[in-house]
Amino acid sequence: MRYDFDEIIPRRRTCSYKWDSASDDDVLPMWVADMDFRTAPAIQSALQRRVEHGIFGYTKVPDAYYEAIICWFKRRHGWNIRRDWILYTPGVVPAISAIIKALVRPTEGVLVQTPVYNCFFSSIRNNGCRIVASPLLRNHLEYQIDYVALERDIVEQNVRLMLLCNPHNPVGRVWSREELLQIGKICLKHDVIVVSDEIHGELVYPGYTYTPFASLSADFLEHSVTCTAPTKAFNIAGLQIANIVVANPEWRKRIDRAININEVCDVNPLGVEALIAAYNEGEEWLSALLEYLYANYLYMQTYGQQNFPQFPIGRLEGTYLVWMDCSELGVSSEALEHQLLENVKLWLNAGAMYGETERCFLRWNIACPRPVLADGLERFARFVATL
Repeated sequence: MRYDFDEIIPRRRTCSYKWDSASDDDVLPMWVADMDFRTAPAIQSALQRRVEHGIFGYTKVPDAYYEAIICWFKRRHGWNIRRDWILYTPGVVPAISAIIKALVRPTEGVLVQTPVYNCFFSSIRNNGCRIVASPLLRNHLEYQIDYVALERDIVEQNVRLMLLCNPHNPVGRVWSREELLQIGKICLKHDVIVVSDEIHGELVYPGYTYTPFASLSADFLEHSVTCTAPTKAFNIAGLQIANIVVANPEWRKRIDRAININEVCDVNPLGVEALIAAYNEGEEWLSALLEYLYANYLYMQTYGQQNFPQFPIGRLEGTYLVWMDCSELGVSSEALEHQLLENVKLWLNAGAMYGETERCFLRWNIACPRPVLADGLERFARFVATL
């Protein structure tokens, strides 16, 4: 089946957080991480059938929900998940907050590898815990893990839990099996819980493989918690559906309690139907989407090299979020975000919000029709020409 990802679908006046947050209709939003494509036809059909019923009461999650998750991860990633390990919740961020509440005492350290997804910071702060930033090693735009610093930070900062972003937002790394094994060994050695945010796990490009952290060994499984969702890969974030996978029965009991304390223990009927359809019938659409997204990345790479080579972008192994180094300008990323918005009506994310404060980086969301991407790149080129 052919899917038309080039179709430009108007999103203004649809209560879109991405498109309706700016009061100026001339603003092109390429910031918040949702896609400008319709979701898979199978998901649309499933939702239409459910809407036709016309009643949307409290939802009892069916067996088919768990079966869809179990079959998807076994088929695509070789991970055998048991039903009783799964806890559903409206989103990965509420899940992370509940996990921290359940497993970490206030004032204990929670480690993140910066630059990293900004909501990690708020989830830690909101639970009264200490943020321990262990920066990734950067060689130009190649990011790696500094294992010596990671272990040192764990020991010196009394770290109880590590938030792992796998694949990594915003630098676009898909951590290899070997890298994950090294992280796991360090964390096991020092009795550190690994909580792995794997929401971008399906968004991986040729030459790279997403590996669920918990699938690597029985010890890793027992000493970790995994957060997953189909929402990024299938563009259904607004349907509020995610899952926590936790094999450790004592931790699962405590997390389940925290989910209820935080009042994030219920999900909506449309989210349930969407997940089942995505995992049972969405694979072909997802494959086509990945081809299109990777072609977008190659287009951006070529355009940038030809028009503003002084602002290089990182290698995109996974996600649809491109990390651009604008340090040559000598301004802060917050100032640059503001200037782009004011001068050419292009809205990008400042790298500072992800903990990158030493240099000026921007995060681009390239999950859009190619003509829209071209518009964004042309706006950036016009801005550069005025400098």
